[in-house]
Amino acid sequence: MLYTMYEAGYYAASPMRFAALAARNFWSSPLNPAAESELGRRIFATSDLFANLTRRYGKPEWMIDSVQINGRRVGVRPTTVWSTPWCKLTHFARDMSDLRRAGKTEIEPAVLIAAPLSGHYATLLRGTVEAFLQDHEVFITEWTNARDVPIVEGRFDFHDYIDHIREMLRHMGPRPHVVAVCQPGPPVLAAAALMAEDKEESRPASMTFMGSPIDARLSPTVTNKLAEDRPFAWFESNMIYNVPPPYLGAGRRVYPGFVQLASFMSMNLDKHQEAHRKYLAQLMAGDGDSADKHLEFYDEYLSVLDLTEEFYLQTVDVVFQRHLLPKGELYHNDRRVRPERVTDIGLMTVEGENDDISGIGQTQAAHFLCLGLPPELKEDYIQPHVGHYGVFNGKRFREEIYPRVREFIQRMEHSTMVHGARPKPQPRPAAEVVPIRPRAAKS
Repeated sequence: MLYTMYEAGYYAASPMRFAALAARNFWSSPLNPAAESELGRRIFATSDLFANLTRRYGKPEWMIDSVQINGRRVGVRPTTVWSTPWCKLTHFARDMSDLRRAGKTEIEPAVLIAAPLSGHYATLLRGTVEAFLQDHEVFITEWTNARDVPIVEGRFDFHDYIDHIREMLRHMGPRPHVVAVCQPGPPVLAAAALMAEDKEESRPASMTFMGSPIDARLSPTVTNKLAEDRPFAWFESNMIYNVPPPYLGAGRRVYPGFVQLASFMSMNLDKHQEAHRKYLAQLMAGDGDSADKHLEFYDEYLSVLDLTEEFYLQTVDVVFQRHLLPKGELYHNDRRVRPERVTDIGLMTVEGENDDISGIGQTQAAHFLCLGLPPELKEDYIQPHVGHYGVFNGKRFREEIYPRVREFIQRMEHSTMVHGARPKPQPRPAAEVVPIRPRAAKS
């Protein structure tokens, strides 16, 4: 019912939104002699803010057509190279001739960036991708909005996420590197542990976890305490709703993205209100540059996607309530996940000093689980003065965190080559799309 009411509210506000757009266009027109008056700027600013707050935010574009490497612009083309109804693997293919002109003549490490499936689109990691493109062949997981997947495609749960990560690593070839940002930490570690135990050729050469809840019992945050204090039945009853028509996934049970967004914004409500007040003042003062920065952030932040009921509830249960992975009790397809069996995959953990989503220690826990790794294959780093978002984006990420991750990956790449792994082939042709369906629906 809540989802239907949300949609009804959006359409009910449409006439007022169209009126606000008309007023914004009228009072910003250079043909309007009163546009630069104080009254004109106030009406324009108010109309613009109302229109932005009530509009629909769809999936953002990547807007990455080039990257700066060694002082030269290198062309970039995002291409889907593997897909299922639930996810597509996007390769940011760099122009080979531009790379040569930039002095890049050798094949660089392939990195899979596991984007979080927690309410936002993978484009939230745009800055992360741009940083890694300087030194790597970059692939990223782009998860599908659950409301756009027809019911006939079956279910998608926590274990399907693990299977997807394994399949994508296999597609990338021998010994790629994987970087898990926030939520994917536990399923990515589980996938790597299973591949390591099976001695798969495509097991990662390294895995980097950034602000991930590997063990959410440590330094619990407000988010962690909410998950622990509420009984599991509460989440089933209050967080899950049916997708209404006309979406392709009509009838599917989901955790709506707008509910997740409301939860996030309520944690820092004063901060968001102040940001919009500043935006209003910037528009009235004619400060277009600052206003554009505000829009750039909120165009991304307010774009959300739905999660399937089973994935959301299993994540709450497995990661935040029963803590199965750190307790050694996580089973995948009736097989226990054993991180201690990882012996030749480099492990790096990155945390933010002020992270209010994954507290310090939650990501570091991966080191205590991977007991079979020698010290030379482990690295831990805590970035001062950053919160959760700053762990994977922003100035400190670019200047302080990414260089450390790059050096770690290069060291693990060299270690893999020295110990006898065969040279990596080039990634598969961008046009080769492998449609693989998820596991059979569960009863």
